[in-house]
Amino acid sequence: MIRLSAVIITLNEEKNIERCLKSLLSIVDEIVVVDSFSTDDTCNICRSYGARVLEHKFDNYVDQKNFAVQAAQYDHILSIDADEELSDVLIQEIQRVKADFKSDGYKFNRLNNYCGKWIHHSGWYPDRKLRLYDRTKGSWEGVYIHEKIELRQGSEIGFLKGDLLHYSYSSIQDHIAQANKFSAIGASSAILKGRKSNLFKVVVFPFWRFFKNYFIRLGFLDGYYGLVICMIISHENFLKYAKMIELQKLKKSIK
Repeated sequence: MIRLSAVIITLNEEKNIERCLKSLLSIVDEIVVVDSFSTDDTCNICRSYGARVLEHKFDNYVDQKNFAVQAAQYDHILSIDADEELSDVLIQEIQRVKADFKSDGYKFNRLNNYCGKWIHHSGWYPDRKLRLYDRTKGSWEGVYIHEKIELRQGSEIGFLKGDLLHYSYSSIQDHIAQANKFSAIGASSAILKGRKSNLFKVVVFPFWRFFKNYFIRLGFLDGYYGLVICMIISHENFLKYAKMIELQKLKKSIK
């Protein structure tokens, strides 16, 4: 049977972290928390559950998560966020593969909770994630908000039943604020990659995003919050392309 390290990065997560830690206790052999200098009770809560807490300056998600992975004692890693927890079925699945870890990594679905409602459509489910893996076979890669675990070419990836439960937003206001933040990050990232925006993208792409999530991906089945989610996602898409145009103008004026 393999030894399994759970790794978590945190910043002021006292409202979420206990729920996350409780779901890990029966299946992991250590919990490593890398905290970027929380000012609340996050670190004390983590230590009360036996976690090893390290403080480390946050530069970006990729570097912080890779630092946490390398700080772990064991090669087999379960990477989880503070606002997530494992469902009972997923816990059983992880217990099973610990005894026979055949693949280099395992994916499972993430189910998002939005303002107290579980969202089963709207482009949010199944939100498949690779979070259980052998760190000798890969690492966190990407930029800004689009980080993910990348395994080396030829690696075998399995799939586990059950859900990673994600408590995404407790209020619509939080989602709107995050959309504004992520649209700015997304615009900057796209410009750095040499991509461009124009009026067509500003008008058409957000409309298509709403249509796809609400109708094709059955967001209407999520009721009122399905509509809200699809509208805010569309608005974030609009903001991203509008902000790209502003960055393009700024770039030209500097030249």
